[in-house]
Amino acid sequence: MTESLVPQQTIPSSRFSRRRLRVCAECDLLLALPPLKTGEKAECPRCQHTLVRRHTNPAERSLALTMATLITLALSVAFPFLSFNISGIGNRIELTETASTLIGLHQPLVALCVLLTVIILPAVYLLSLLWLCVGITRGKPLPKSQHIARTLGYVTPWMMADVFVIGTLVSLIKIMGIADVELGLSFWTFCSYALLLLLTTQSVDRDWLWLYLDSDPKAPTNVQLGESASAQGLAGCHTCGLVNRLSELAPSKKHHRCRRCDEPLHPYKGVNNQATLALLAAAVIMYLPANIYPIMITTSLGDTQPSTILGGVLSFFQHGDWPIAVIILTASILVPVSKMLALLWLCYIVRQPTSTLSQLSRIRIYRITEFIGRWSMVDVFVVAILVALIRNGSLMSVEPGAGALSFTAVVVLTMLAAIMFDPRGIWQPAAPTPPALMPNNVSSPKEHHHV
Repeated sequence: MTESLVPQQTIPSSRFSRRRLRVCAECDLLLALPPLKTGEKAECPRCQHTLVRRHTNPAERSLALTMATLITLALSVAFPFLSFNISGIGNRIELTETASTLIGLHQPLVALCVLLTVIILPAVYLLSLLWLCVGITRGKPLPKSQHIARTLGYVTPWMMADVFVIGTLVSLIKIMGIADVELGLSFWTFCSYALLLLLTTQSVDRDWLWLYLDSDPKAPTNVQLGESASAQGLAGCHTCGLVNRLSELAPSKKHHRCRRCDEPLHPYKGVNNQATLALLAAAVIMYLPANIYPIMITTSLGDTQPSTILGGVLSFFQHGDWPIAVIILTASILVPVSKMLALLWLCYIVRQPTSTLSQLSRIRIYRITEFIGRWSMVDVFVVAILVALIRNGSLMSVEPGAGALSFTAVVVLTMLAAIMFDPRGIWQPAAPTPPALMPNNVSSPKEHHHV
């Protein structure tokens, strides 16, 4: 449902209480949240960034999903994951062996990346959320709840159980033509775990959570809605959402800290893309050996064949596996290259006062770029699964190549580059939204809240 709120001369001041002021993290617009019912969401009227999404019984909902996800994770680790058999010789692996085998083959950094993104970080996220939800449902937050709540936003982008499922399916299709594959109980529980983890992250309303944990701090008075927060000396906390006036805060070394959650604030100070460009340069450097050196080395009946990323794609095409070839081509070549080019273009375009492409189109490109980066890990997970599963010496075995580490570094570096890019620079050259006079020295623009 879409609701258009036209500025009026007389609007009850309670509607825009100081507890409901927010700063859009993607365009720096100062806004007031509208009243939201269960199942509704509020979007920024300028960049269409989702500010808040309300759920029914948020604490109970998240608690139930968290417990179910933890159970499926425990089952996924405890039981066999995959097994294969060829001419009476085969192997059976558990989920954790996709990482431990890589350590034995001198690829500890790739193994750590697999273990962190698939098991450790999701477990940390789920246990943290469980701690918070238990405290909320019993009516009193447990100790250190605010410190634990601060970690949720940092962990979320690096959880890749859903990507691992796609990597498993690609691996299965790759070996089904030459061996009998059996799916263990852990495979099915892991698929459930990946789905439940996605639902759990979507169930968390951080805005509601922080209001429950600490509702005392309020936004400053005498602010202008519909204008840039940084122009008014304000900064919205990216962790808890509280609007802070910088002049009222004591600087801690180089950064001001939020009055509610004590996280460093990041007020907009103009276009500064040095960190993004440095990470992109490192990603480009690592992308060269990732494609030159083999990502995987396959031995079959004593014949050893190294396979680069592009070589693997061509092999799938030659064997008629077009869907898998397209998936690998997209995830391992098109996505990383497109992401690096898109971020380079965004770093350039934010310094241009005019452009033929609208600001809304540019922010959408940034969102797509940020979203697709994690899916490049498909190839890394394919290598991890095949290396662990196919271990039969000179008869048939798979080992990680030198390109595996380089490609893992490319994925991590491009993700960090997208995180470090400040999308607020896309909007700052634009004229502020015209405010309308409101009571208590607060102005409101023409707002479009999509609920």
